Amino acid sequence: MSDARQYFNLPSPFAMKRGGSLHGARIAYETWGSLNAARDNAVLILTGLSPSAHAASNAHDPSHGWWEGMLGPGKAIDTNRWFVICVNSLGSDKGSTCPASLDPATGEPYRLSFPDLSLEDVANAAHGLVKSLGIEQLACLIGCSMGGMSALGYMVLHPNSVRTHISVDTAPQAQPFAIAIRSLQREAIRLDADWNGGQYDDERYPDIGMSIARKLGVITYRSAMEWNGRFARIRLDPEQREEQPFGFEFQVESYLESHARRFVRTFDPNSYLYLSRASDWFDIAEYGNGSVLEGLKHIRIEQALVIGVSTDILFPLEQQEQIAEGLEAAGAKVEFVALDSPQGHDAFLVDIENYSRAIGGFLARL
Repeated sequence: MSDARQYFNLPSPFAMKRGGSLHGARIAYETWGSLNAARDNAVLILTGLSPSAHAASNAHDPSHGWWEGMLGPGKAIDTNRWFVICVNSLGSDKGSTCPASLDPATGEPYRLSFPDLSLEDVANAAHGLVKSLGIEQLACLIGCSMGGMSALGYMVLHPNSVRTHISVDTAPQAQPFAIAIRSLQREAIRLDADWNGGQYDDERYPDIGMSIARKLGVITYRSAMEWNGRFARIRLDPEQREEQPFGFEFQVESYLESHARRFVRTFDPNSYLYLSRASDWFDIAEYGNGSVLEGLKHIRIEQALVIGVSTDILFPLEQQEQIAEGLEAAGAKVEFVALDSPQGHDAFLVDIENYSRAIGGFLARL
């Protein structure tokens, strides 16, 4: 299988918002469809914390992408019409420069010497890629979860670089509950003895810390309604239980364990720490003298679709309402869609039918 991944070399040095800079850095991305002669049919997707740029299968890589049901010929994001770019965030280990990358100054991995990462850095890196493709203005910028915050940063920092925006299950700033959860995830990693101040390797690796971090995440990505519907209080069969004190007894515990096991060695722990903290730091109110609404008023776009889900505890619906209100106050024509999917924050990855209807409908009207 050949790799569909492409790379954009960032300008060197690439200055970071909170100080420091990167030399010889790059970001990974993938594309679908064709850029038209006017270069005005480009759609950029910014992702959540852990996905790669592989949002959907393509000729170079037929494996299923993380948004396979949403993106492709004739789908909601129709690649017969749109030239779609999906970027792997700066700081993520899925091909972009991150704490696991080699620092050209030392020849060793950056680890914790990687500069403080902000979602504005993620946005600026993505904007550099778009400009390098000869695209002056995106037809649409789509941001999911953490990527939705990066997208708000992109539009504030680069006025008039985006015509329309689709905001998916995100927030203009992290609320205390989200910060608390991510803080616990980071603590679980840092307190694993094998994290070793960021100096782990394949032999000594913070498996337990990463496992707990992932389980905490999965708990918040879904809703209590879904947990109840799927697992109730069903216990494991006796032969499935662990032969140790306080071992797993319920099906939901076993589900979380298998989820964590699939994730643990697929994402670099230091990259996880950096991106998690960048999510906590992001605050659109910084651009509006402490007011979220004033910060959003700096965004100049024509139209927006803001989608949230009523069961999302990580990015609650009132935060999507805030985004819609702020973009409307800035002069955009805004559609707000509140879905009742039981899947919680992860609904945009699972409830493809309802999200497709909203996103496909919006794009078809452009």
